Amino acid sequence: MTGMTNTPEKISEAAGLNPRPDFFSRHDGGKAPLPFSPAEYGRRLHALRAEMDRMDVPAVLFTSMHNIAYYSGFLYCSFGRPYGCVVTADTCVTVSANIDASQPWRRSIGENIIYTDWQRNNYWRAVKSALPAVDRLGIEGDHLTLAARNVLSEFLGEVDLVDVAPAAMRQRMVKSAEEILLIREGARVADIGGEAIRDAIGVGVREIDVAMAGRDAMEREIARSRPDSELRDNWVWFQSGINTDGAHNPVTTRQLAAGDILSLNCFPMISGYYTALERTLFLGQPDEAQLRLWNINVGAHELGLSLIKPGATCSGICAEINRFFADHNVLDYRSFGYGHSFGILSHYYGREAGLELREDIDTELVSGMVVSMEPMIWVPEGTPGAGGYREHDILVIGEKDADNITGFAYGPEHNIIDL
Repeated sequence: MTGMTNTPEKISEAAGLNPRPDFFSRHDGGKAPLPFSPAEYGRRLHALRAEMDRMDVPAVLFTSMHNIAYYSGFLYCSFGRPYGCVVTADTCVTVSANIDASQPWRRSIGENIIYTDWQRNNYWRAVKSALPAVDRLGIEGDHLTLAARNVLSEFLGEVDLVDVAPAAMRQRMVKSAEEILLIREGARVADIGGEAIRDAIGVGVREIDVAMAGRDAMEREIARSRPDSELRDNWVWFQSGINTDGAHNPVTTRQLAAGDILSLNCFPMISGYYTALERTLFLGQPDEAQLRLWNINVGAHELGLSLIKPGATCSGICAEINRFFADHNVLDYRSFGYGHSFGILSHYYGREAGLELREDIDTELVSGMVVSMEPMIWVPEGTPGAGGYREHDILVIGEKDADNITGFAYGPEHNIIDL
């Protein structure tokens, strides 16, 4: 069976003839408020279509969470099922699993096709129904698997596949005014989570209890300030002692002890948009070695903040901070690059790799980009001052300078918790 029409009455009538369709469309409820205006999604699609014209690609199949959400508004939950968004010169159609019912239609700017699991590969039958006859198709080369590539050929024929992922990433790297407004709100919410974490810290308190205090505070504030947003995937990593050595170490039930080094990490995810706050703290006074290392990392952080401005390059900023760390004999303790882009990204679904403050990225900062400054040094166990030290601020690049939108204080003057 091919597709069904888009009215519930006709769907029910057709379903009576064939209760097991390959795919169909159904509109239950009205369109939900999306994170951005119709004009914003129109702007994104217009820019994408201009790139499609340049690359001579009449249609694109997006399969990643970030690009589907960026162009349609729908952020899927895969659970092992494939999802898609087909963009042509005049359509934007999401393809989603029957388990999600009409929710993908409600939370997307365009049309939606629901595929069923009555037989294998109904996803590809639904995708084919949304595509015109094309001999060139845009895909995400960093997301389409080899297995999916083989099935694509079976259903769509031997079309030329063109990787549009780099072009889409370049578009996402420069934020619109609406995106920057949402990112500013995320930074504000992260500061609220940080304050709740600070208040929960104490000797004998478990990492998980501190983390929950921060997460709950952020989610309450998001529910209050943006009641139409998707309330999911906000999280906190709160680490102590040895657990601070890795930036992404999971929360544990370890109890805080006097003298612990602490890492506060808040991540509000308002409708899929990632923001973050990260700070080093101590439970009681740090010793001399700890204080020296903390101050060195704070110095790198402040240097980095001063370097972020329009016209600077990612690799150039990295080189300057590398020299600073080398001058203090701690460059070997550097844990990762010094910052990255913000937007529709997360630990679940990737990042904008072209805008990371690393040696191998020469991207020039321009107005509309949003980046972090987040130096971290990891001092191994058995070394004086052992632990992980990191600070993290978010900066919006303007025409002449950069605006730091993180408000939570950093450094020894503010983040030593009295016993």
